[in-house]
Amino acid sequence: MMPVGPLMIEHRLIERMIEIIRKKTELMRKGDRIDTRFIEEAVDFIRVYADRCHHGKEEEILFRDLEKKQISPDHQRIMDELTEEHRIARGRTKRIISLNNRYLDGDESVIPDLIAELEALAAMYPPHIEKEDKHFFIPVMDYFTEEEQAAMLQEENDFDRRFIHQVYLGKVEAREKEVDGK
Repeated sequence: MMPVGPLMIEHRLIERMIEIIRKKTELMRKGDRIDTRFIEEAVDFIRVYADRCHHGKEEEILFRDLEKKQISPDHQRIMDELTEEHRIARGRTKRIISLNNRYLDGDESVIPDLIAELEALAAMYPPHIEKEDKHFFIPVMDYFTEEEQAAMLQEENDFDRRFIHQVYLGKVEAREKEVDGK
């Protein structure tokens, strides 16, 4: 399997969650209650799975290794766009968290902005994924030897094995700071 294979498989799960976000946001726009619990779950999925795990492998393994290669200007442009789209998704996610917290604190004036941010996040992922799957991932594999691809795939597997431990170590450390007042 090429190292982009697991990334493309991860895209299928991200697409499923994005579709749920889209549908839930549509219901909220039509007047359904603001589902703060769902928003927290969606944000957790986007932050942990889509960003830290999935984008982490893209940026920390694939993009890092591509930076060492003489890639075409077109591939460099696409990689720069993808990195920027990751940054934009992180910003949208932070705004959703902030708006959701304000809503939880009783500020109903944030509802239109909260819905708009959720819609924008859901709208940005499908073209982003299509760009990676159909215009970037497979073509850039030509820059790597079979041995380099095998090493990248192994590094992705190692990343996944360490990932859950890093996530929960970070959560425990954050709570320790909270309870210790630091």
